[in-house]
Amino acid sequence: MSATILGSDNKARCRWCGTVPEFLPYHDKEWGFPVADDRRLFEKLSLEGFQAGLSWRTILAKRENFRAAFHGFDFERVARFTARDVERLLKNAGIVRHRGKIEAVVNNARRARELVKREGSLAAFVWRHEPDPQSLGKPQSVSTSAESIALSKALKKLGWRFVGPTTVYAFMQAMGLINDHVEACVIRPKVDSARRRFKRPGR
Repeated sequence: MSATILGSDNKARCRWCGTVPEFLPYHDKEWGFPVADDRRLFEKLSLEGFQAGLSWRTILAKRENFRAAFHGFDFERVARFTARDVERLLKNAGIVRHRGKIEAVVNNARRARELVKREGSLAAFVWRHEPDPQSLGKPQSVSTSAESIALSKALKKLGWRFVGPTTVYAFMQAMGLINDHVEACVIRPKVDSARRRFKRPGR
């Protein structure tokens, strides 16, 4: 089976983005482009945690609801959530109502706040784990890496939850720490160009 599909513009794209309509704009405009914004990084880590055991389509369809529920993933605000807020969110049908995952986001917001005080930014900490592109294998051929395992361990050591190596690897793919678009994908060179122009946080 081919690793690509043809879009309506007759250009090749990663096969996964053709499975449901909402994946195409996400693939073309977001997935793999480098991100240095702390709030966006925290959002993606949180949503990847919510995805555990579910499909990304489910999470993507509810993303705006998640953003509303968690104040745009402003971790300074989420860090102040109380048990009452958790109970309120468990009644919110617009998000995934999983107590452990909701509590993890609140916990991780507090850990993110601590990390920023110590490191300057979440972005600087995350991008410290960017792999050497030369060390990477064939795109979309693995679900973890030495770097995702290392970042997972580092976050867990700081008290973060729902940040296993597979979750972290998916986060790294999406946030541009690696370019995992397949070689023939029309978006791959665009991501490569964005990564070349990208100023790594903390450097």
